Amino acid sequence: MTEQHAHQFERGTDGPKVIVVGVDGSDSSLRAAAYAVGLARRQRALLALVYVQPVLAAGAALGAPVAVTTDEIAEDLVAQIRDATDRVKGIFDLRWEFHTFRGDAYNGLVKAADELKADAVVVGASEQAGHRIIGSVAIRLVKAGRWPVTVVP
Repeated sequence: MTEQHAHQFERGTDGPKVIVVGVDGSDSSLRAAAYAVGLARRQRALLALVYVQPVLAAGAALGAPVAVTTDEIAEDLVAQIRDATDRVKGIFDLRWEFHTFRGDAYNGLVKAADELKADAVVVGASEQAGHRIIGSVAIRLVKAGRWPVTVVP
């Protein structure tokens, strides 16, 4: 008699296989992306670069072209990423994907990490002073306790 075991997803057994990094074009998010690239390369992991498009109801109500602006940011980020990967082509291989989610940064990154079955999440430190009072995205991700979170200054 042969026992058959159903394959189950197991996190963290041989290092991260999927690393999610939040990018928004800020200096800290670009430093986080650079750190995550090195981590993904060394671990031979898939790097999932995630841009969360903000949904600004107030801006839309005032007639501001919010969707167009955030689409342009996403396109610019993809262009920067492609340019960077072209520069290192042949030096080292990196598997990467770019994903766009909508909503606030915290919930967008949580959704991305869940859907992509992330083993680790990398984010840049907040550059906004108000986050010291209400809590940054990074602190909220750490408190969620669902993935190892690296916060890059």
